[in-house]
Amino acid sequence: MTVFTKTGGTTSPLRARPSFIGCDSEYEDAKFVLFGAPFDSTTSFRPGTRFASPAMRAESARGIEMFSPYQNRGLEEISVCDAGDLELPFGSAARSLEQIEAFTGRVLDDGKIPVMLGGEHLVTLGAVRAAAARHSGLAIVHFDAHADLCDEFFGEALSHATVIRRAWDIVGDNSIFQFGIRSGCREEFEWAPGRVSTERFKALSMEKTAEIISGRPIYITLDLDVLDPSEFPGTGTPEAGGISFTELLDAMMKLAAKNRQNIVGFDLCELSPHYDTSGISTAAACKILREMLLVLG
Repeated sequence: MTVFTKTGGTTSPLRARPSFIGCDSEYEDAKFVLFGAPFDSTTSFRPGTRFASPAMRAESARGIEMFSPYQNRGLEEISVCDAGDLELPFGSAARSLEQIEAFTGRVLDDGKIPVMLGGEHLVTLGAVRAAAARHSGLAIVHFDAHADLCDEFFGEALSHATVIRRAWDIVGDNSIFQFGIRSGCREEFEWAPGRVSTERFKALSMEKTAEIISGRPIYITLDLDVLDPSEFPGTGTPEAGGISFTELLDAMMKLAAKNRQNIVGFDLCELSPHYDTSGISTAAACKILREMLLVLG
């Protein structure tokens, strides 16, 4: 595995891990660069997402195949470098975001697509900062149970509950498209109209959204608690009434059908593997990552 120690002049060591299945290309040859951001210091309910990326790597070797029967393709057909996990300072959200931004920026500057494994959802902000700095008119497609549009949460502007509001600070109105949202405070839902497009409960409008943002650079952020807890209980804040795996995959394929070449990065967040001792959630997260890589690759 290739492991980097510098990103854009800023020290950002990565911890070597066994590679996710099929993701063993060298950095120079890869189209996608997979890396972990094991940070959960602003989690307000049940922590544990810092353990997601190593759990997914270990599970992938035993629990899934490289071939997708959904797409009739396999990971051996695309080039992915698993670069390991960032060594983040757990006590500092701001410094952690700086390191994520620096590494994501390095990957983007090298003409590759960053694929980040969280971590809590705040880690997305570092990647969005890097993507927006390099791609004018960035659109964000956001799958989640929670709106994450608080301006502050327990007095903090940097939180898993404020991450999409902070992303809006960067990209502005009509650039964020949310799906599966079914939880949030009244103020979030009252603030969003005219600024953020929010589809509650489902992702049925993805085809229309794909048309709207066609031609724009796109960043995808997937909070895995968008899935119904009957399918995905291994997360810190489970919310009843979520979408299914097949509904999520269908939405991803509709988005990619018109925008595959415009997607500049994506992430998966909020797997807390130890809350699901059956291993079903970790296996589902691995399968979703495989399908997303193949959809885009």
